[in-house]
Amino acid sequence: MHRFTDDEFKATAVPEAERVGLDQEPPFGFWEYFEAIPREDFGEHDFSEGRVSHAWNMRGTAYQHVLVECETPNVFLPLVLDLPGRSVAGHHLLA
Repeated sequence: MHRFTDDEFKATAVPEAERVGLDQEPPFGFWEYFEAIPREDFGEHDFSEGRVSHAWNMRGTAYQHVLVECETPNVFLPLVLDLPGRSVAGHHLLA
């Protein structure tokens, strides 16, 4: 379970990200990881509904960002998926 720093998270992103259709199946199950995230990593936000509002493939990298939405507009908890490793590389609070 890894909580990315701002710099670590930015290093997994690219400007040419490609939006993934929300009707597409996820590349692998990640909810078990999400459920194990310590609640203090959520800050003061409630992500309990587990709504994914956006997913982005980071072109030229091994990563996909899956953004879990909360009740506060424009606040997300991205899960950084390592696609070749079929694992969650970590998470980050975007507030």
